[in-house]
Amino acid sequence: MGQIHNTQPIRVGLLADEPIRLAGLTSVFEEGPRNGEAPLLPVIGSIEELLTGTTLEYLVVDLNASSGGLATLDAIRRARPDIRQIVIGPDGNDELIMESIISGARAYLDSTAGPATVRQAIDVVTSGSIWAPRRLLSKLIDRLLSVPESNSTGGSPHLTIRERQVLELILLARSNREIAHQLGIEERTVKAHVGRLMRKTGSDNRIELSIQALNRSLVLPSAPKQDS
Repeated sequence: MGQIHNTQPIRVGLLADEPIRLAGLTSVFEEGPRNGEAPLLPVIGSIEELLTGTTLEYLVVDLNASSGGLATLDAIRRARPDIRQIVIGPDGNDELIMESIISGARAYLDSTAGPATVRQAIDVVTSGSIWAPRRLLSKLIDRLLSVPESNSTGGSPHLTIRERQVLELILLARSNREIAHQLGIEERTVKAHVGRLMRKTGSDNRIELSIQALNRSLVLPSAPKQDS
């Protein structure tokens, strides 16, 4: 039987106070879905409206056109820790970018990013990956690794064999879709494993999960793979 593609629209909230910026963000969704991918549906509203209910999984936050800055990201994280944020903000502020990622952002784009780049970042995030400058991810990892081990959750959680397999692939920056393909399981099953890994480690996003895995030696050194 051929693969059944998901045609259920993915609702993506848009948070921006300036009408011109909002119109620009809306135009990103004019391009139709790629082959086999679910269509993206923009949802416009205030932060209160967008966070009401549980139908939104993704939220684009334009820090250049919305008041509150990092406080807005923190408020979103507290109200909906499961929502994935795509943040657009000023360029050249490495500290802001890293703080945005720590606050739950899965992507960070500077304000000069064109519609094609914004759409690409949204596609990357909806596929389960992270979009951020590599140099900043490296700095973020260095910062988190420098946190004293006593600050981490005590004890190592028990992980199943499958959870360890998923975690190893997360450390290789694989998306949920790529993990599903490599392990021969459904993408929704991968999402369930990732959710359990985050709960077991007390992580809020994949970067924190990766740091926990490295700090607490949750994965074994790579070994030659055996035929199953």
